[in-house]
Amino acid sequence: MSTADASGVGAVDGAGSIIVNGLRYETGAADVNIEDTPALQLGMSARVIGPVDTDFTSGIARRIDSAADVRGPLSSINLAQGSFVVLGTTITTDEATVWGDLSGLAALVPSNTVQVWGLPGAPGTLRATRVETRGASTPILTGTVQGLDPVRRTFNLGASAVDYAGATLAGGLDGRPLADGTLVRVRASALLGGRLQATQVQWWYPVPGTDGTQLQLAGIVTNFSALGSLRVLNVPINASSARINGGPSGSVGNGVKVEVAGVMSNGVLQASKLKIRHVPGTGGPVSFALSGTVGNFNSPASFRVRGQPIDASGASVVFVNGTAASLRSGVKVSVEGSQVVNGVLIANRVAFD
Repeated sequence: MSTADASGVGAVDGAGSIIVNGLRYETGAADVNIEDTPALQLGMSARVIGPVDTDFTSGIARRIDSAADVRGPLSSINLAQGSFVVLGTTITTDEATVWGDLSGLAALVPSNTVQVWGLPGAPGTLRATRVETRGASTPILTGTVQGLDPVRRTFNLGASAVDYAGATLAGGLDGRPLADGTLVRVRASALLGGRLQATQVQWWYPVPGTDGTQLQLAGIVTNFSALGSLRVLNVPINASSARINGGPSGSVGNGVKVEVAGVMSNGVLQASKLKIRHVPGTGGPVSFALSGTVGNFNSPASFRVRGQPIDASGASVVFVNGTAASLRSGVKVSVEGSQVVNGVLIANRVAFD
Protein backbone atom coordinates (compact mmCIF):
# COMPACT_ATOMS: atom_id res chain seq x y z
CA MET A 1 0.00 0.00 0.00
CA SER A 2 1.28 3.46 -0.89
CA THR A 3 1.97 5.89 1.93
CA ALA A 4 0.77 8.83 -0.19
CA ASP A 5 -2.76 10.10 0.34
CA ALA A 6 -5.39 9.18 -2.22
CA SER A 7 -8.83 10.80 -2.48
CA GLY A 8 -12.13 8.97 -2.78
CA VAL A 9 -15.53 10.59 -3.35
CA GLY A 10 -18.83 8.72 -3.45
CA ALA A 11 -21.59 7.39 -1.22
CA VAL A 12 -21.15 5.26 1.88
CA ASP A 13 -22.17 1.71 0.95
CA GLY A 14 -20.88 -0.14 3.98
CA ALA A 15 -19.71 0.02 7.57
CA GLY A 16 -17.43 -2.01 9.77
CA SER A 17 -14.69 0.47 9.15
CA ILE A 18 -16.22 2.38 6.18
CA ILE A 19 -16.83 1.34 2.58
CA VAL A 20 -17.02 3.96 -0.16
CA ASN A 21 -17.38 2.81 -3.78
CA GLY A 22 -16.55 -0.74 -2.72
CA LEU A 23 -13.24 0.31 -1.16
CA ARG A 24 -12.98 -0.57 2.53
CA TYR A 25 -11.11 1.94 4.69
CA GLU A 26 -9.87 1.39 8.22
CA THR A 27 -11.05 4.38 10.25
CA GLY A 28 -9.46 3.97 13.68
CA ALA A 29 -7.26 7.06 13.40
CA ALA A 30 -9.40 9.11 11.02
CA ASP A 31 -10.30 12.77 11.54
CA VAL A 32 -14.07 12.72 10.91
CA ASN A 33 -15.98 15.87 9.92
CA ILE A 34 -19.75 15.30 9.56
CA GLU A 35 -22.23 18.11 9.02
CA ASP A 36 -26.05 18.26 8.97
CA THR A 37 -26.55 14.93 10.77
CA PRO A 38 -25.31 13.28 13.99
CA ALA A 39 -23.57 10.29 12.40
CA LEU A 40 -22.39 8.82 9.12
CA GLN A 41 -24.98 6.44 7.64
CA LEU A 42 -25.53 4.36 4.52
CA GLY A 43 -26.03 6.40 1.36
CA MET A 44 -24.45 9.63 2.60
CA SER A 45 -22.05 11.29 0.20
CA ALA A 46 -18.51 11.51 1.54
CA ARG A 47 -14.89 12.21 0.73
CA VAL A 48 -12.18 10.00 2.21
CA ILE A 49 -8.52 10.94 2.19
CA GLY A 50 -5.80 8.40 2.93
CA PRO A 51 -3.51 5.80 1.35
CA VAL A 52 -5.01 2.90 -0.64
CA ASP A 53 -3.66 -0.23 -2.28
CA THR A 54 -2.89 -0.31 -5.99
CA ASP A 55 -6.08 -2.27 -6.78
CA PHE A 56 -8.33 0.15 -4.89
CA THR A 57 -9.79 -2.51 -2.60
CA SER A 58 -8.56 -1.34 0.81
CA GLY A 59 -7.19 1.77 2.42
CA ILE A 60 -6.57 3.69 5.63
CA ALA A 61 -8.73 6.78 6.16
CA ARG A 62 -6.92 9.81 7.54
CA ARG A 63 -9.85 12.19 7.01
CA ILE A 64 -13.56 11.70 6.29
CA ASP A 65 -15.83 14.58 5.27
CA SER A 66 -19.58 14.32 4.77
CA ALA A 67 -22.37 16.89 4.48
CA ALA A 68 -25.88 17.09 3.04
CA ASP A 69 -26.05 18.17 -0.58
CA VAL A 70 -29.61 19.50 -0.93
CA ARG A 71 -32.12 20.70 1.64
CA GLY A 72 -35.36 22.43 0.84
CA PRO A 73 -39.08 22.06 0.06
CA LEU A 74 -40.29 19.66 -2.61
CA SER A 75 -41.78 21.54 -5.54
CA SER A 76 -42.76 18.54 -7.71
CA ILE A 77 -42.53 14.74 -7.93
CA ASN A 78 -42.42 12.60 -11.09
CA LEU A 79 -43.12 8.97 -10.21
CA ALA A 80 -42.80 7.77 -13.81
CA GLN A 81 -39.29 9.20 -14.15
CA GLY A 82 -38.26 8.45 -10.55
CA SER A 83 -37.40 12.05 -9.80
CA PHE A 84 -38.37 15.10 -7.78
CA VAL A 85 -37.43 18.79 -7.79
CA VAL A 86 -36.00 20.83 -4.91
CA LEU A 87 -34.80 24.44 -5.29
CA GLY A 88 -34.88 24.16 -9.07
CA THR A 89 -32.66 21.05 -9.20
CA THR A 90 -33.99 17.77 -10.59
CA ILE A 91 -33.08 14.94 -8.22
CA THR A 92 -33.19 11.46 -9.72
CA THR A 93 -33.32 8.17 -7.84
CA ASP A 94 -32.27 4.59 -8.58
CA GLU A 95 -32.21 1.18 -6.91
CA ALA A 96 -29.34 2.25 -4.64
CA THR A 97 -31.09 5.32 -3.21
CA VAL A 98 -31.36 4.93 0.57
CA TRP A 99 -34.72 6.03 1.99
CA GLY A 100 -33.86 7.10 5.51
CA ASP A 101 -37.36 7.53 6.95
CA LEU A 102 -39.56 6.94 3.91
CA SER A 103 -40.85 3.90 2.06
CA GLY A 104 -39.81 5.38 -1.29
CA LEU A 105 -40.50 8.06 -3.86
CA ALA A 106 -44.28 7.68 -3.62
CA ALA A 107 -44.14 8.62 0.07
CA LEU A 108 -42.78 12.10 -0.66
CA VAL A 109 -45.22 14.96 -0.07
CA PRO A 110 -45.03 18.17 -2.13
CA SER A 111 -43.98 21.25 -0.11
CA ASN A 112 -42.46 19.11 2.65
CA THR A 113 -38.77 19.69 3.34
CA VAL A 114 -36.29 16.95 2.47
CA GLN A 115 -32.56 16.56 3.04
CA VAL A 116 -30.70 14.76 0.29
CA TRP A 117 -27.20 13.36 -0.14
CA GLY A 118 -26.21 12.66 -3.71
CA LEU A 119 -23.87 12.84 -6.68
CA PRO A 120 -24.01 15.83 -9.05
CA GLY A 121 -24.58 15.00 -12.71
CA ALA A 122 -25.23 17.35 -15.59
CA PRO A 123 -25.91 20.97 -14.51
CA GLY A 124 -29.22 21.18 -12.66
CA THR A 125 -29.34 17.46 -11.79
CA LEU A 126 -28.26 15.30 -8.86
CA ARG A 127 -28.56 11.53 -8.27
CA ALA A 128 -29.91 10.92 -4.77
CA THR A 129 -27.97 8.42 -2.68
CA ARG A 130 -29.92 9.08 0.54
CA VAL A 131 -33.20 10.93 1.21
CA GLU A 132 -34.67 11.95 4.57
CA THR A 133 -37.49 14.23 5.64
CA ARG A 134 -36.70 17.35 7.66
CA GLY A 135 -38.53 20.13 9.42
CA ALA A 136 -38.34 23.58 7.90
CA SER A 137 -34.63 24.41 7.66
CA THR A 138 -32.25 26.78 5.94
CA PRO A 139 -31.54 25.83 2.30
CA ILE A 140 -28.62 23.81 0.97
CA LEU A 141 -28.03 23.31 -2.76
CA THR A 142 -25.25 21.50 -4.63
CA GLY A 143 -24.46 21.79 -8.32
CA THR A 144 -22.37 23.21 -11.13
CA VAL A 145 -21.71 26.95 -11.20
CA GLN A 146 -23.06 28.60 -14.34
CA GLY A 147 -23.42 32.23 -15.38
CA LEU A 148 -20.91 33.48 -12.81
CA ASP A 149 -20.93 37.26 -12.42
CA PRO A 150 -18.04 38.15 -10.08
CA VAL A 151 -19.00 41.84 -10.09
CA ARG A 152 -22.60 41.32 -8.97
CA ARG A 153 -21.46 38.20 -7.08
CA THR A 154 -24.16 35.98 -8.49
CA PHE A 155 -24.31 32.65 -10.30
CA ASN A 156 -26.83 29.93 -11.12
CA LEU A 157 -27.18 26.37 -9.86
CA GLY A 158 -29.68 24.67 -12.15
CA ALA A 159 -32.80 26.82 -12.16
CA SER A 160 -31.84 28.65 -8.95
CA ALA A 161 -30.04 31.98 -8.82
CA VAL A 162 -27.50 32.45 -6.03
CA ASP A 163 -26.44 35.76 -4.49
CA TYR A 164 -23.09 35.21 -2.76
CA ALA A 165 -22.32 38.86 -1.91
CA GLY A 166 -22.46 38.06 1.81
CA ALA A 167 -21.00 34.56 1.62
CA THR A 168 -17.66 33.12 2.63
CA LEU A 169 -15.86 30.89 0.14
CA ALA A 170 -14.39 27.68 1.55
CA GLY A 171 -12.60 24.52 0.50
CA GLY A 172 -10.90 25.49 -2.75
CA LEU A 173 -7.70 23.66 -3.70
CA ASP A 174 -4.49 24.88 -5.33
CA GLY A 175 -5.64 28.50 -5.32
CA ARG A 176 -8.22 27.85 -8.01
CA PRO A 177 -10.83 30.66 -8.08
CA LEU A 178 -14.58 30.19 -8.27
CA ALA A 179 -15.45 29.74 -11.95
CA ASP A 180 -18.13 28.39 -14.24
CA GLY A 181 -18.02 24.59 -14.08
CA THR A 182 -16.98 24.46 -10.40
CA LEU A 183 -18.95 21.99 -8.29
CA VAL A 184 -20.12 23.75 -5.13
CA ARG A 185 -22.36 23.28 -2.11
CA VAL A 186 -24.23 26.49 -1.22
CA ARG A 187 -25.54 27.11 2.27
CA ALA A 188 -28.10 29.90 2.35
CA SER A 189 -30.02 31.87 4.94
CA ALA A 190 -33.17 32.09 2.83
CA LEU A 191 -34.70 32.22 -0.64
CA LEU A 192 -35.58 35.88 -1.24
CA GLY A 193 -36.85 37.44 -4.44
CA GLY A 194 -36.17 34.20 -6.27
CA ARG A 195 -32.51 34.11 -5.17
CA LEU A 196 -30.73 31.99 -2.61
CA GLN A 197 -28.99 34.31 -0.16
CA ALA A 198 -25.76 32.37 0.31
CA THR A 199 -23.91 32.44 3.61
CA GLN A 200 -21.24 29.97 2.47
CA VAL A 201 -20.08 28.59 -0.87
CA GLN A 202 -18.10 25.37 -0.40
CA TRP A 203 -16.14 23.59 -3.09
CA TRP A 204 -17.92 20.22 -3.27
CA TYR A 205 -15.48 17.53 -2.04
CA PRO A 206 -12.56 18.93 -4.06
CA VAL A 207 -9.88 16.47 -5.19
CA PRO A 208 -6.30 17.29 -6.21
CA GLY A 209 -5.24 17.13 -9.83
CA THR A 210 -1.55 16.62 -9.10
CA ASP A 211 0.21 14.06 -11.30
CA GLY A 212 0.47 10.68 -9.61
CA THR A 213 -2.47 11.25 -7.25
CA GLN A 214 -4.70 8.19 -6.83
CA LEU A 215 -8.44 8.93 -7.13
CA GLN A 216 -11.55 6.80 -6.87
CA LEU A 217 -14.88 8.43 -7.71
CA ALA A 218 -18.53 7.51 -8.00
CA GLY A 219 -20.82 9.65 -10.09
CA ILE A 220 -22.84 10.20 -13.20
CA VAL A 221 -21.07 10.23 -16.58
CA THR A 222 -21.20 13.57 -18.41
CA ASN A 223 -19.44 15.01 -21.48
CA PHE A 224 -19.12 11.52 -22.95
CA SER A 225 -17.65 11.16 -26.44
CA ALA A 226 -15.82 7.84 -26.01
CA LEU A 227 -14.31 5.71 -23.26
CA GLY A 228 -11.18 7.80 -23.66
CA SER A 229 -13.02 11.06 -23.07
CA LEU A 230 -15.68 11.49 -20.39
CA ARG A 231 -16.20 13.20 -17.05
CA VAL A 232 -17.38 12.07 -13.62
CA LEU A 233 -17.91 14.74 -10.94
CA ASN A 234 -16.39 17.15 -13.48
CA VAL A 235 -13.07 15.25 -13.46
CA PRO A 236 -11.76 14.45 -16.98
CA ILE A 237 -11.31 10.69 -17.39
CA ASN A 238 -9.61 8.39 -19.87
CA ALA A 239 -11.13 4.92 -19.39
CA SER A 240 -9.97 3.46 -22.70
CA SER A 241 -7.63 1.03 -20.91
CA ALA A 242 -9.78 0.46 -17.81
CA ARG A 243 -10.95 -2.94 -16.62
CA ILE A 244 -14.75 -2.63 -16.95
CA ASN A 245 -17.30 -4.68 -15.02
CA GLY A 246 -20.92 -4.40 -13.99
CA GLY A 247 -22.06 -4.36 -17.62
CA PRO A 248 -20.83 -4.13 -21.22
CA SER A 249 -18.43 -1.31 -22.06
CA GLY A 250 -20.81 -0.17 -24.78
CA SER A 251 -23.38 0.82 -22.18
CA VAL A 252 -21.15 3.57 -20.76
CA GLY A 253 -22.49 6.99 -21.73
CA ASN A 254 -24.04 10.18 -20.42
CA GLY A 255 -26.36 9.58 -17.47
CA VAL A 256 -24.81 6.23 -16.51
CA LYS A 257 -23.75 5.88 -12.87
CA VAL A 258 -20.24 4.47 -12.49
CA GLU A 259 -17.39 3.97 -10.06
CA VAL A 260 -13.98 4.76 -11.51
CA ALA A 261 -10.46 4.59 -10.10
CA GLY A 262 -7.01 5.42 -11.36
CA VAL A 263 -4.13 7.88 -11.27
CA MET A 264 -4.05 11.53 -12.33
CA SER A 265 -1.76 12.49 -15.22
CA ASN A 266 -1.71 15.86 -16.99
CA GLY A 267 -5.05 16.80 -15.46
CA VAL A 268 -6.80 13.59 -16.58
CA LEU A 269 -7.69 10.56 -14.46
CA GLN A 270 -6.15 7.57 -16.22
CA ALA A 271 -8.64 4.93 -15.11
CA SER A 272 -7.55 1.39 -14.34
CA LYS A 273 -11.02 0.29 -13.12
CA LEU A 274 -14.55 1.28 -14.09
CA LYS A 275 -17.63 -0.36 -12.60
CA ILE A 276 -21.05 0.31 -14.09
CA ARG A 277 -23.56 0.78 -11.26
CA HIS A 278 -26.73 1.94 -13.02
CA VAL A 279 -27.75 2.28 -16.66
CA PRO A 280 -30.99 4.29 -17.08
CA GLY A 281 -33.82 1.94 -17.95
CA THR A 282 -31.93 -1.23 -17.07
CA GLY A 283 -30.69 -0.75 -13.50
CA GLY A 284 -27.50 -2.26 -12.19
CA PRO A 285 -25.83 -4.05 -9.27
CA VAL A 286 -26.66 -2.70 -5.83
CA SER A 287 -25.00 -3.82 -2.64
CA PHE A 288 -24.65 -2.51 0.91
CA ALA A 289 -22.41 -4.28 3.43
CA LEU A 290 -22.05 -4.18 7.21
CA SER A 291 -19.86 -6.16 9.56
CA GLY A 292 -19.89 -6.08 13.33
CA THR A 293 -21.72 -7.31 16.41
CA VAL A 294 -25.49 -7.82 16.51
CA GLY A 295 -27.18 -5.43 18.91
CA ASN A 296 -30.75 -4.58 19.95
CA PHE A 297 -31.88 -8.01 18.80
CA ASN A 298 -35.65 -8.51 18.92
CA SER A 299 -36.10 -10.97 16.05
CA PRO A 300 -34.56 -11.71 12.64
CA ALA A 301 -36.79 -8.88 11.39
CA SER A 302 -35.43 -6.37 13.89
CA PHE A 303 -31.81 -6.02 14.98
CA ARG A 304 -28.89 -3.67 14.45
CA VAL A 305 -25.29 -3.88 13.30
CA ARG A 306 -23.17 -0.78 13.89
CA GLY A 307 -26.38 1.10 14.66
CA GLN A 308 -28.00 0.26 11.32
CA PRO A 309 -31.47 -1.38 11.60
CA ILE A 310 -31.66 -4.68 9.68
CA ASP A 311 -34.45 -7.00 8.58
CA ALA A 312 -33.20 -10.53 7.78
CA SER A 313 -36.62 -12.22 7.90
CA GLY A 314 -37.16 -12.59 4.16
CA ALA A 315 -37.66 -16.03 2.71
CA SER A 316 -34.80 -15.53 0.25
CA VAL A 317 -32.15 -14.53 2.82
CA VAL A 318 -29.04 -16.73 2.63
CA PHE A 319 -27.44 -17.63 5.98
CA VAL A 320 -23.79 -18.80 6.08
CA ASN A 321 -22.27 -20.69 9.05
CA GLY A 322 -25.59 -20.50 10.89
CA THR A 323 -29.32 -19.95 10.55
CA ALA A 324 -31.86 -17.29 11.47
CA ALA A 325 -32.07 -19.02 14.85
CA SER A 326 -28.38 -18.25 15.42
CA LEU A 327 -29.04 -14.51 15.48
CA ARG A 328 -28.83 -12.86 18.91
CA SER A 329 -27.21 -9.85 20.50
CA GLY A 330 -23.43 -10.16 20.74
CA VAL A 331 -22.97 -12.45 17.72
CA LYS A 332 -20.52 -11.22 15.07
CA VAL A 333 -21.92 -11.11 11.54
CA SER A 334 -21.41 -9.72 8.06
CA VAL A 335 -24.61 -8.57 6.39
CA GLU A 336 -25.26 -7.74 2.74
CA GLY A 337 -28.41 -6.15 1.32
CA SER A 338 -29.58 -4.34 -1.78
CA GLN A 339 -32.22 -1.95 -0.45
CA VAL A 340 -32.78 0.44 2.46
CA VAL A 341 -36.43 1.34 3.13
CA ASN A 342 -37.66 3.42 6.06
CA GLY A 343 -34.09 3.36 7.30
CA VAL A 344 -33.97 -0.47 7.44
CA LEU A 345 -31.47 -2.52 5.43
CA ILE A 346 -33.29 -5.46 3.83
CA ALA A 347 -30.76 -8.28 4.11
CA ASN A 348 -30.00 -10.72 1.30
CA ARG A 349 -27.15 -12.54 3.05
CA VAL A 350 -26.00 -12.97 6.66
CA ALA A 351 -22.68 -14.67 7.41
CA PHE A 352 -21.67 -15.58 10.98
CA ASP A 353 -17.99 -14.97 11.81
